[in-house]
Amino acid sequence: MFTGIVEEMGEVISCIIEGKTAKLTVRAGVVHAGTQIGDSIAVNGCCLTVVILEGNQLTFDAIPETLARTNLGALVPGSPVNLERSLEVGARLGGHFVQGHIDGVGTLLALTPTENAVIMEIGIPNRLHRYFVEKGSIAVDGVSLTVVEVKPESFTVWTIPHTRAVTTLGIRAVGDGLNIECDMLGKYVERLISEPNQK
Repeated sequence: MFTGIVEEMGEVISCIIEGKTAKLTVRAGVVHAGTQIGDSIAVNGCCLTVVILEGNQLTFDAIPETLARTNLGALVPGSPVNLERSLEVGARLGGHFVQGHIDGVGTLLALTPTENAVIMEIGIPNRLHRYFVEKGSIAVDGVSLTVVEVKPESFTVWTIPHTRAVTTLGIRAVGDGLNIECDMLGKYVERLISEPNQK
């Protein structure tokens, strides 16, 4: 479990694609501290397990489902990635509950500067549209954000200067793919309503 409050931007050392799987190695400046093999780290919002730990370099295995659902397969050496360690019991919850289970990849459609913010419009797969509500929570590349407007095929979020400075959202360009994790509450409610009489 995570919060969507990115701790740092790491740097991809290598991303070796092997058929439908990959081995990803990332250099970290913060999240390697106290981390052990077997721990979970959110990489661009995707929960991955540390399988090799060498100093400040963390290596993860990505299975076919991970590559099919996320933007991790597009990473190359030098790519910055958002990193967050799993939530500790008793720690402050600054964002919202994020599982690190990516629902799909959205496409950045527009960047609109306004006052001290930048509005990001993100296109989403049709199957995810029902999970978006105005003022609801959303995780974009692992960053906890608030949905501002829901459109027929997209949604908008407003990003402040701090968020753009300390996460990859500040360097994203129109056309980029973004990992999207919808609020888990909506998915559970949908399941319960769709099968109310199951015993």
